[in-house]
Amino acid sequence: MDLLDAPSAEPKPACAACRDGSATLPPLSMAFQPILRCSAEGGTSIYAYEALVRGPNGEGAGSVMSQVTDRNRYLFDQTCRVRAIEMASALGLGGTAAALSINFMPNAVYEPRACIRASLAAAGRAGLAHNRLVFEFTENEAMRNPEHLLRILACYREIGFRTAIDDFGAGYSGLGLLAEFQPDTVKLDMALVQGLDRDRVRRIILRHVLALCTELDITVVAEGVETRDEFQALRDLGITLFQGYLIGRPGFEQLPAALLPA
Repeated sequence: MDLLDAPSAEPKPACAACRDGSATLPPLSMAFQPILRCSAEGGTSIYAYEALVRGPNGEGAGSVMSQVTDRNRYLFDQTCRVRAIEMASALGLGGTAAALSINFMPNAVYEPRACIRASLAAAGRAGLAHNRLVFEFTENEAMRNPEHLLRILACYREIGFRTAIDDFGAGYSGLGLLAEFQPDTVKLDMALVQGLDRDRVRRIILRHVLALCTELDITVVAEGVETRDEFQALRDLGITLFQGYLIGRPGFEQLPAALLPA
């Protein structure tokens, strides 16, 4: 039986609110932040763009997220996914080798097989292969309902999407997450990255995290890279994927270029 044709669970009340039009959303748009790949030989390329929700005139994410409620959460999550795929495609993502990383809300996914249909349809219209879409969830979100998240990830992997833990190291459940979820990617929390060049303890922790992820075949992205010294310290540890203001700020409704730190 095809995964997407399997019987779905009974829709939740919020799903009904979306169907009958009583759930409404604030106006929203997207910004995109580049993730830079630096090869051991010194070559660089855009590994991915992370889609970040914004207000219609570039207002910060908080102005939009403050208007998300239990009643419109499902519609918000679905709309953000589709908007990110459609906008990135219109901006030319399909002509690059970069992936598109999308934040999703596990508590807005009531039944994975049903809730992924809109994303699949948008990817099909954009001509994006499933393995070019990465769905991110945070460490704290993962622990709210681990069994539900496992069902979501199993569905996404069978479809061919990639998955990522965002803000890895921000909570206290990192190693447990790797044991249970084994995502394709972990994105190191900026609290571990910033000041790394001046902090021996952080370097030791990250060296062991990197060795663990390498053995588990998990890709590592360093988030929040803001200084050249942090960048170089991360390079010295063997990390090759970087995201942060040093690399490139989010571009409102554009796919900005990434910069290689001097």
